[in-house]
Amino acid sequence: MIQSNNNTESTQPNKPVTPPKPKRGRAFLLNTLVLIALLALGIFGGYQSALSIRKNAESSTLMEQLGEQFQYALVDMEFGRYEVAKQRLEFIIEKDSTFPGAQEKLTEALVQINLQANYVAPTATPSLTPTPDFSGAEQAFARAQQLIAAQDWSGALGALDSLRKFDPNYNTSQVDGMYYFALRNNGYNLIVNQGNLEGGIYYMTLAERFGPLDNTANGLREGARVYLIGASFWEINWEQAVFYFTQARNWGSLWDGSMNANERFWFASMRYGDEFFDKGQLCEENEAYFQYLNAQSVAPLDKLAQSNFDELLPICFPPTGTPDLSTLTPTATGAVPTMETPAVVITDTPVPTETPVTPSP
Repeated sequence: MIQSNNNTESTQPNKPVTPPKPKRGRAFLLNTLVLIALLALGIFGGYQSALSIRKNAESSTLMEQLGEQFQYALVDMEFGRYEVAKQRLEFIIEKDSTFPGAQEKLTEALVQINLQANYVAPTATPSLTPTPDFSGAEQAFARAQQLIAAQDWSGALGALDSLRKFDPNYNTSQVDGMYYFALRNNGYNLIVNQGNLEGGIYYMTLAERFGPLDNTANGLREGARVYLIGASFWEINWEQAVFYFTQARNWGSLWDGSMNANERFWFASMRYGDEFFDKGQLCEENEAYFQYLNAQSVAPLDKLAQSNFDELLPICFPPTGTPDLSTLTPTATGAVPTMETPAVVITDTPVPTETPVTPSP
């Protein structure tokens, strides 16, 4: 009799036990999302930085354009073109309602426009046409030539005005040339020798009615305009003052009767540096340290700026520590070598222009 075996193996195959899979897919997805987020933040930060730089550049360009329009408005008012000046000033105020002097000049232009509108011209009394006084015209012409030779430009202009009153048609082309020469050089003299920048601009602009200005006169007039724009920001916006007087220095020792372009650049740089110092912006490019260096390139700092400069120096350039001289090997003479701190070399420091501008004949 055959006995059944209780240990008979099961006819069903055994299934292998599958270990749980690691959560690699979830970790990979999470890392990918983090990387995308970091890239997005970096791109956004770069975009914001570029946008800020572009806005600053646009603001600087706009201020320069508004300054030029303001100077053109002043010239228009000198010539009685009050309506044109009004349009320029309204444009300036629309772009920057706080632009220095714009509101006052607009008020002045509106007053003049109103006076012109209400002006009633007197009725002219008919009179006989006088016989031209050629002797008076000839004398005025000769007098104008003498004054031009003596470089008495204002006197020459007075003689030429008298000549035109005697006879408007007397040697027209030659008199026009004399007018141009006297107006151009009178404007040059006012800017260079008298510091009368507005007057110089005015006479050079009058000279352009008779012919184009030469490069020297035109450049000097442009420098005077830049100087006046910088002066309009004096004690109001030191950043803009530094910007424009940095340019004004390129035309030599321009001055306004009180300070020249170098002196104004020096003073504005110190006050701009003080603003950075008060904000705690000390050592980065164009901050307090570099503004004080710009000022030092012209003259020593004043008391306030020097005090701030002395305070920020150890912050921008901290000492590396006092060396232990006992560990040094004596030299042949038995003396301990002197430890010298390497000098900090600053490059690209503006250098003041010292060559004065001399009027051309």
